[in-house]
Amino acid sequence: MNTTTLCPLGAESAKASVRFFLGVDGGGTGTRVRLSDLSGRILGQGEAGPSALGQGAEQAWAHIVLAARQAQALAGVEALDWSHCAIGLGLSGASVPAQVEAFLALQPGFALLALDGDGFTTVLGAHGGRPGAVVAAGTGTVGEVLRRDGSRACISGWGWICGDEGSGAWLGLKAMRHAHQAQDGRVPVGPLARAVFAVVGAEREPILAWCAQAGQHAYASLARLVFDHAEGDNIDPVAVGFVQEAVAELERLALALDPAAELPLALCGSIALRLAPNFSGTMAGRCVSPQGDSADGALHLIRSVLQRLGN
Repeated sequence: MNTTTLCPLGAESAKASVRFFLGVDGGGTGTRVRLSDLSGRILGQGEAGPSALGQGAEQAWAHIVLAARQAQALAGVEALDWSHCAIGLGLSGASVPAQVEAFLALQPGFALLALDGDGFTTVLGAHGGRPGAVVAAGTGTVGEVLRRDGSRACISGWGWICGDEGSGAWLGLKAMRHAHQAQDGRVPVGPLARAVFAVVGAEREPILAWCAQAGQHAYASLARLVFDHAEGDNIDPVAVGFVQEAVAELERLALALDPAAELPLALCGSIALRLAPNFSGTMAGRCVSPQGDSADGALHLIRSVLQRLGN
């Protein structure tokens, strides 16, 4: 998506009133908010629960505000007034117009707001606002690229139910499907299936009950079982195969983002970093260490918007 910018006070009033920047990284698992002054000095950071827009606008704002208040407390800033704050947000689900509309309708009075997807703010943070590509795989998966001509693209990020290949939720779903087959007797009961049974139950009814209430985060929590049994003493070839599939999916994603392999590539997210040692030599050679994270990118986003208002 293109950045959504909201200036409820009007551009000139917003520019004059801003004293602090807030950078928000919000996904399906948690929210991080970083507070900085106008010079860019980081004052504090707070954390709270998920703020993915697909989980509801009210929840998103509740967790963003909670994390912002934590950052304020750590910074020792008293009575932080939202009307003196410019907030940049990189949120999962920001590509769905209806979700964005519902979210903006509840904004609690920030002087200036800039919203984009968390994948794009990850690109901005990883490459300091300069061209580059990012493969981000954690609870979900998304690939983003900012090209040298200023154009951008987003690949994957279709959601955990029917996409997000190579993510934690994707690995968890594969583990659960394998456990279903093992419980049925369609495949042997191996270490990975037994590990899933230890979490959700080994009989049909508790398994069905767990699946009926499980969401993205719950399935992503099963990814650790795949990694636990892809190496070490209790190895399971099924888990090894799932890890290899995840690596292949992320490599395909990176190639689609930058077919000419001319841009720096950063890997972000717990799953991508866990899989990185298994990447091919060619792909590993393209990777650079991120300069910053999605919250840094959200700060870059809102600073650039304020700067444009001044031109």
